[in-house]
Amino acid sequence: EMQPVRDRVIRVTFNADVHSSMQWNFKPQQSEIFVVPGETALAFYKAKNPTDKPIIGISTYNVIPFEAGQYFNKIQCFCFEEQRLNPQEEVDMPVFFYIDPEFVEDPKMAKVDLITLSYTFFEAKEGQKLALPGYQ
Repeated sequence: EMQPVRDRVIRVTFNADVHSSMQWNFKPQQSEIFVVPGETALAFYKAKNPTDKPIIGISTYNVIPFEAGQYFNKIQCFCFEEQRLNPQEEVDMPVFFYIDPEFVEDPKMAKVDLITLSYTFFEAKEGQKLALPGYQ
């Protein structure tokens, strides 16, 4: 049972990119939200396939500052699986997350009041598996 830390407000901003070969339009639906550690939050991204063929996308993400990433927990995210968009299809993609209340106990996080969540979409080919770094 998490207890929200009401006296510590964090601004979370959102970024969206696509790889140069990816033809989707992809953007956050909000530029920022304010959250407190220990409280869940919901944000949305929008993706559109403006082409005349289906495209499967897979996303990677990062959290800045990097050290805050260990406290940033996604409960539900479009990034957990491939996304297939049909020609001209547009979808809303939710990210349900929270910042662990232990964030406020970490001295390295004392001056952190801004966290950026950034996603990059890449085109995935049907049946293609991405290699794990360091494994053959």
